[in-house]
Amino acid sequence: MPRINSYLTFNGNCREAMTFYKECLGGQLTLQSIGESPLADKMSEQMKGYIVHATLTNGPISLMASDMVSEQGLTIGNSVSLMLDCGNEQQINDFYNKLSADGEATHPVSVSFWGALFGDLTDKFGNHWLLHYDKNSKSL
Repeated sequence: MPRINSYLTFNGNCREAMTFYKECLGGQLTLQSIGESPLADKMSEQMKGYIVHATLTNGPISLMASDMVSEQGLTIGNSVSLMLDCGNEQQINDFYNKLSADGEATHPVSVSFWGALFGDLTDKFGNHWLLHYDKNSKSL
């Protein structure tokens, strides 16, 4: 069955960001630097420490990232959010507190008009997160 995964692009701080997300969300993190890839011979020494591909997985959570910025450069905007559907009330609060550290807690976790717990934030890397927990759904 097809699925969509989130893929983030960073400008040299992919390792730092993905390590932070691992600390927040748990799971297994794999990182491949440019220096460890077939691209190594084509890149400067400075670029060899950057990440060509990273994957963080924890059960159904899959988050991928890279430092490979296109020629147009990196523009962080508000057109894409990372939706994190949580399995219980403690989990949504824990994830919210960890992800919002040094970021902007724009909408603290609270009961929404549709009856679920919901919150949103912008993390310290400029990425927007939506967190959701509905005790009446079978999310996780």
